[in-house]
Amino acid sequence: MQALQKTPRGLRLHIAIFGRRNVGKSTLLNVLTRQDVSIVSDVAGTTTDPVEKAMELLPIGPVLFIDTAGIDDIGALGEKRVSKTYKVFDRADIIILVTEANAWTFYEKEIIFEAENRKIPILVVFNKMDLFSTKKEVKKKLKEEGVPYCEISCFFSENTEINGKVYGYSKEKWAVTALLKQKIIALLPKDFITPPPLASDLVSGDGFAVLVIPIDKEAPKGRIILPQQQVLRDLLDKNEKILVVNEKNLLEAICDLKERPEIIITDSQAFGEVFSHVPGDILTTSFSILFARFKGDLIDLVKGANTIDKLKPQDNVLIAEACTHHPIGDDIGREKIPGWIKKRLGFDIDFDISSGRDYPQELEKYKLIIHCGACTLNRREMLTRIYKAKSQGVPITNYGVAIAHLHGRLERALEPFPYARACLEDIC
Repeated sequence: MQALQKTPRGLRLHIAIFGRRNVGKSTLLNVLTRQDVSIVSDVAGTTTDPVEKAMELLPIGPVLFIDTAGIDDIGALGEKRVSKTYKVFDRADIIILVTEANAWTFYEKEIIFEAENRKIPILVVFNKMDLFSTKKEVKKKLKEEGVPYCEISCFFSENTEINGKVYGYSKEKWAVTALLKQKIIALLPKDFITPPPLASDLVSGDGFAVLVIPIDKEAPKGRIILPQQQVLRDLLDKNEKILVVNEKNLLEAICDLKERPEIIITDSQAFGEVFSHVPGDILTTSFSILFARFKGDLIDLVKGANTIDKLKPQDNVLIAEACTHHPIGDDIGREKIPGWIKKRLGFDIDFDISSGRDYPQELEKYKLIIHCGACTLNRREMLTRIYKAKSQGVPITNYGVAIAHLHGRLERALEPFPYARACLEDIC
């Protein structure tokens, strides 16, 4: 029950900790979380895979810390660890770069370059100030480049004396945490301070929304799936009125209403039944189209859907899922969407499936990417995936936009978003 009450990871601020081996990344994470989240050792390369810790970091709110393997790892296994570390750039909202106070190498410069190239806010943390002093020329260079930094010590041994100075666990711990919080707050991205709307901007104070939620076979027993949960919560947070039905009793519910709803939001798989029952003057869209706007770029995803009709026999299409789940019969990504495409085009297309974080780096072989709603990804990672596709000349869309197009309903499903509908008209 406690796990169900936590903020989803896709809505958390992702703070990634980068650096070389043995500079104190894991120790710093343990300080910030006040828990032994990561194993700490004097042996270089102790952290092998990214270690994640979700928590509430007051006054910031829900965050996800990601501790990474050393960027300077060596050997065949080390290269694989570094590769996984680089993938964390795709979802980092803020980067904390840790190094020893007396060291500044090619690796630190490389991380700063990558962060600036991706426009990710970065904070340099000079650690082990109990042992070393930061080089003046390095601090001067960072100031000139506008890169914020701070100097700390994560040394924790209780009442231990080093070079005539006594270090106490509690005092050092709290001072470091408070300092880093201030620095992180100063770097908060605009999307985190003022997040884009999910659904609440589509309902006025006097109106209400109807949510059409079919019983999904893949939803855990006793629960509704994450996109529906998040839309429901978004509307409740704004004190909007909501009516929840399934596709079987939608028509009866509409007939019983004394006033017309401002918008109907449906699961994409129920498009056909919903559109056949809903009068044309009531705005109707899907949860997945809402997420196309919330997590990604709606215009890019609309453009991608319009390339479906340009596919040729044996073209390769990638079905990309953000989460990993055990597929069942009639799975939306593996069965339904490929079936609808084949029915529309009249010939076979080759489909590949990627799930979780196994999003391919090389995308040129695909003629189209059809992505899920990305409810488990944070906005930065979804935008990164869209950028990678565009930079390699591959159109990309998402489940909801693609399904609306395949059912001939995309124009109507975009009525709540005039700018995207106008884009569709320009394409046509």
